This record gives sequence, structure tokens and C-alpha cells, in this order.
Amino acid sequence: MSDWNLRFASVVGCAAIAVGWVACGRADEPTEKPNRPDLVVYLADDLSARDLTVYGGEQIATPAIDRLASEGMTFQRAFVASPSCAPSRAALLTGLMPARNGAEENHTFPREELLKLPEVLNELGYQTAAFGKVAHGKSADSYHFHVHDRKQDIPEVRKNVREFLQQRNDTRPLALFVGVSNPHVPWPSESTVDPNGLELPSKWIDTPQTRVQRSRYLQEVKDLDAYLDELRGLVSERLSSDHVFMFSSDHGAQFPFGKWTLYDEGIHVPLIVRQQGVIEPGSRTDAMVSWVDLVPTLIDLAGGTVPEGLDGSSFASVLRGKTNAHRDRIFTTHSGDRKMNVYLSRSVRTERHKLIWNPHPEFAFTTHIDLLLRATSGDYFKEWTEFAKSDPRAATVVAKHHGRPQWELYDLEADPEEAHNLADDERMASVRAELTKELRAWIADQGDQLTVFHEPLLLSEPETWVARK
Repeated sequence: MSDWNLRFASVVGCAAIAVGWVACGRADEPTEKPNRPDLVVYLADDLSARDLTVYGGEQIATPAIDRLASEGMTFQRAFVASPSCAPSRAALLTGLMPARNGAEENHTFPREELLKLPEVLNELGYQTAAFGKVAHGKSADSYHFHVHDRKQDIPEVRKNVREFLQQRNDTRPLALFVGVSNPHVPWPSESTVDPNGLELPSKWIDTPQTRVQRSRYLQEVKDLDAYLDELRGLVSERLSSDHVFMFSSDHGAQFPFGKWTLYDEGIHVPLIVRQQGVIEPGSRTDAMVSWVDLVPTLIDLAGGTVPEGLDGSSFASVLRGKTNAHRDRIFTTHSGDRKMNVYLSRSVRTERHKLIWNPHPEFAFTTHIDLLLRATSGDYFKEWTEFAKSDPRAATVVAKHHGRPQWELYDLEADPEEAHNLADDERMASVRAELTKELRAWIADQGDQLTVFHEPLLLSEPETWVARK
């Protein structure tokens, strides 16, 4: 058998034969089926943790998320594997980092032969269903959910999930994944959030249209919060009381220094988990976890055996209150978003420090924000570049958006906004050396080739920074 088949067999307690899978087990094993909790995973799209009240956000109320947190465990330090949609979701569903699963740049997919979470849950006796944006794009078919529908706007998701749950008569436990498009662009033209009352992040340039677009983004956050209440109501009505409910986001918001970057604004995400009678209500943990840990954790909670060879490891013991620690290092990667963002970054984060390596500082950092300047998302960047012509601080902000040094080192305790790069500070030389060594060793262990997937735009040639198909 291949390594993949061996891992598959170890998870489900089965043996593979030429004609397919057959059940097997020891003679002294009980014959009755184990009781397995229903699993529900609700995913936002491009949501920054700090915009939620449970993480200190003060701009809007998110009462449904607050209620979930009051009934479950809030992770203070949860991080994704990569800050763009496809690599992040591939890591979520395979338990492998991008270089190992094959989905490195955005809009790419993991290798077909890899073991994926729905297949494991299927073999454990679950019915698996995915509605909306769970896997990325057309890759949804390859994950082998029993039921899936890719429509991802909240009205469509609401209708499809409700119909599925109300009509469902399957007696198997359910693993339900629900992903909404909020607050991914395009943002709505109208918002109930007052632009003039907002406090903008310190790294941004305060302009009128920036405030307008920020208010539109926050409206979508309010809408995904409202749907959470409805979804939880349906779950309580249609599923067993013994269910796990998990909420998270695939990465940070599509604003400068967020999505597509390895700053915490891009990689730090909300993660709240509830299971009545198992997880202490209203608890919070400082345990550092990664999205690659979700596969083994969900398998663990489902009563399965976690396969070997994953990059993730189960944090079920954190959920059960047995420990408040999980990882001491978080590694993240970014390999670009086709021709809109041809840029490589790798990072290692400890509780105190983060080292970011940009292997090609000669490349211009460009994104859909500054290349497309859409009225439904990034048109405020025109104001930024215009303001930068006369304002020194604005000029510095725009320059930092487009140009990154090869090494960035931040003291996250003293500088949570990652505004002061200490890479060249002699007092930090030993920290930089140690983290550099760790990062390079991890990259080698991953088999990461640091591939540049498209012709880059150069920092020295701003006249070439235009949108490319």
C-alpha cells in the first residue's frame, strides 16, 4: 500500500484490498457503533480577528459571536497557514502546510491523492456536507463531501442549509461545514455603519473613501454575525445536543497590511469552539494553534485516530481544559496571488517575536487593492497615492505597502502593530539569528522550493505596476 493508504487505514481501522475498502477490527472490540458528536464548522471569508468585540473590537457590535464565546472557548492566538483563500482552506482540509499539500499560491489546489478531512469523517461514519465557501472554488468536488453546494452569498447559503437540515433524515452523525462570502469583496454600496465615527488602524492613511469602504466591510461583518444566530438555531433544532460548533476565518481582511501579508493582521484569525458539557463556557486560552491543527482536532473530537505525517496536531486537550499550551512556534507562508501579487514571504512567530523573510525584496508588493482600485473595494488607494505626493507620513505608508525589506523582526509584546522593524537592531541579533536558523530549517524540512510562480513586477519600475491577467 502507498503511504497515503497506510495512513487512511490507520485512521479508520480498515484494511485496503485490491477491490476496495473493507472493515476490520479485533475480535474483542465492541460491535455497537460509538457515539460521535455532530460537528459544525462556520467559516467567514477575509475577516480580521481584531474587528470582533470578543477580540477587543469597538467599531461594531457582534452579539452572536459574543454569545458563542460566552458558551465556549475563545482562542486568543489562532493563526492560518497562509493568508489567502485557496492555500488557507487547503491547509484546513488536509492538515498539511502549502508546500506539502501543493496549494502554494492562491487559486491552486492540493494534490488529488492526499488524504482529506471529509474522507476520514466519511469512514468514521459521518455524513459530510459543505455549503458555501468551504473548499476553494472548483476544488470542492475533490474533497468528497457527501453533499456540497458552492453558492456562498448569505441568502443562498441560508436557504440551502435550512432546506438540507429540515429535509435531512440521515441517521449518521453530521459533519456540517458552512462558509459564507462575507466579508470578502465586493462590499455593498450601502452600510448602516457611520464612516465618520470609525477609528482606523494606525498603519492606514485616513481618507474619506477609506472610511466609506471600511464601513462597508464592517456591514458585512455585522451580516455574518447575524447569520450565525440563525445557523445556531437550526443546529440546536435539527442536530443532537452533543455537537461541536466551531467558528473561524480563513485569514485577515482585504486591506493594506492584512490579507496577503504575514503580519498578524493577515494571519491572526478568530477561533471559538463550543461543546456543551466538554468545553468550559466563557473560557479563553493563550494556546497558540494553527489551521493545520484543525484536521487532527476534529478527528480527535470525532473519536477517530489522527493519521501520522500531518503538519498539524490535535489541541483537543486544550478544549477539554487539560492544558493551556499547544505550540511554541507558528510558521506561515505566502507564495502570491497569481499575477496580481507575485511575492514570497515566510515567517516564524513565537509568543514574543516574529521574524518575516521576504526572499525577493526587489519585487514590488502589489495586490488587487492597488492594481484594480475597484469602487466595491480598493478605490480608496487612489486617495492614498495622491495624498502621498504631499504628505511625508502618507508617502511612508504607501512605500511600506509596496516595498518590504528582506528581513523583518518584531517584538510583539512591545509593538503589537508590527510598526517597528528590529531586524537591524544589534540588541536583537541573537533573537534574529536563532529565528533565522529555525525558519530555514523548517523551510528545508517542508521541501519548500521558494518557487516564484510568475514574472514579478519590480520595485524599481513603478510604471509597470498595472493589472495583468
